[in-house]
Amino acid sequence: MDLDNRYPAIADLRTRAKRRIPPFVWEYLDSGTGTEAAKARNRTALDRIGMMPSALHGEVSPDLTTQFLGQTFPVPFGIAPIGMSGLIWPGAESHLARAAARREIPYCISTVATQGPEDIAPHLGQHAWFQLYPPRDPEIRADMLDRARKAGFGTLILTVDVPASSRRERQVRSGLTNPPRLTPRLLAQVATRPAWAWQTAKRGMPHMRGLDKYVTDATANLPPTAHMGYLLRTAPDWDYVAWLRDAWEGPFIVKGVMRPDDAVRLEQMGIDAVWVSNHAGRQFDGAPASIEALPDIRAATALPLIFDSGIEGGLDILRALALGADFVMLGRAFHFALGALGPRGVDHLIDILARDMISNMGQLGLSDLSALPEPILLS
Repeated sequence: MDLDNRYPAIADLRTRAKRRIPPFVWEYLDSGTGTEAAKARNRTALDRIGMMPSALHGEVSPDLTTQFLGQTFPVPFGIAPIGMSGLIWPGAESHLARAAARREIPYCISTVATQGPEDIAPHLGQHAWFQLYPPRDPEIRADMLDRARKAGFGTLILTVDVPASSRRERQVRSGLTNPPRLTPRLLAQVATRPAWAWQTAKRGMPHMRGLDKYVTDATANLPPTAHMGYLLRTAPDWDYVAWLRDAWEGPFIVKGVMRPDDAVRLEQMGIDAVWVSNHAGRQFDGAPASIEALPDIRAATALPLIFDSGIEGGLDILRALALGADFVMLGRAFHFALGALGPRGVDHLIDILARDMISNMGQLGLSDLSALPEPILLS
């Protein structure tokens, strides 16, 4: 199969993934919260950012090599965490980790993944990141950090924009619960998706394996969009961030920052980088687009900045870099790729993004990313 001709864009992977995974899984992956205005706002705001094309540069050979946090990457993007990845495609975390290792890009696993740190340790490359949903219990907190460190994760990500569970109404309507329970309604959906059903049958229904050793209470009283992680989780504060900074030896990044003053304070605390994100519109429907928050945060801090939310191609990556991001992470897109094509979809998506960046850099007359032009606002 010629993947380049059949699936040349993320939109093609998205369309095929929707046909290949059960509807309740699709609703989990694709949905935002509320009316999904924030999710739509992310896309609209990115589309308004332009850059003036530049001609008569002769032949250019764009170089995507990027320096970030003292390391060299072949491209300026990586794989962002999504909880319960293995629900979207069985074995997702291992597939993503292996692809990231092959391509020498970051892979960030979620606390609420369907495989624990130890499970994917054999598959990790040198750029393994561990995303922490903050445990309330200090002993569990310390144990999670120790497990991540021993498994080979060198960078810690603290997600701070989930102080409470969001409603995610589309997910609720789909009938999905956490942990997933195959009701007759959901089994009927599974029957229409044989590839997903066969792969899931071989591995068993996914659950949050990394939390197994900590969870003994029933989850029946949790809201349908919550999960067993909420039994352990707390809403972090500044003291929590300070504790983690002292406890973790290695790069420490705070994810979910939208305010410049928060970035300034994090810089003063010795955080290594700030991750600008509105959680892809999945947490708070009243949030501005992440790309709208990025320039003010860039102006407020000298810290390296990561960006996510709404990225749908290489041009969007260039837009974020032009507005001050140093690195870009994608979550949904990599799971569209898995849902569409299984493990081979991950490498294909990396190629799509890289080629799209190179094509657009040619239009801008750029041989490297350091000379991106000043963005302009399109009408």
